[in-house]
Amino acid sequence: MENNKDEVIEEKVLSENSQSQEKEQAQPEQIITHEAVASSNQPRWYALHTFSGYENVAKENLETVITKFGLQDRIFDIIIPMESVVEEKNGKKKLVERKSMPCYIFVKMIYGDDLWHNVTRTRGITGFVGPNGRPLPLTEEEVRKNKLEKIKVEVDLKVGDKVEVIDGPLEGTIGTVQSVNPETSIATVIVEMFGREAPVELDYTQMRRIDA
Repeated sequence: MENNKDEVIEEKVLSENSQSQEKEQAQPEQIITHEAVASSNQPRWYALHTFSGYENVAKENLETVITKFGLQDRIFDIIIPMESVVEEKNGKKKLVERKSMPCYIFVKMIYGDDLWHNVTRTRGITGFVGPNGRPLPLTEEEVRKNKLEKIKVEVDLKVGDKVEVIDGPLEGTIGTVQSVNPETSIATVIVEMFGREAPVELDYTQMRRIDA
């Protein structure tokens, strides 16, 4: 069952990359080839496939490779996609974090053929997600959809404001702002969750202020 799930996720990632590539091919000046990717000096996001249950191991091992070979100026960020979900155990509900795309990690790097073996030979990683396993950078839409880049949002929030959660498992919940951090665009909001009040951290993009 797990293998079927992995195949569906990989097909989705490959399909999105393929569709994006087809769109770019419709405009010759925007075609992205492996050679173009290899010669680019701009950091892009790539999806990497890992062995089942090895996402954390792959991330830690790749971080070790970065340090060992001094690749800090080529590989900038590694993300294991997570999501918040409501789980029920022993009759009690709680909000937990889980991997949203098992067997995948995302890496922001300036790709070059010289990095191919460093990345693909890292323990836990099976290869790049792309045509024939060749690296194909994610589109801006895919980066945004997977929340890989922090979106700076200017919102006039202050302690005591009422907000409505508009994204995530608590969507539709009304809460009160307890604290705000303009630097990270994150606010701590007191919401009623599972019959009691609890503080949750929300990105500015996950809520809207309710005017009195």
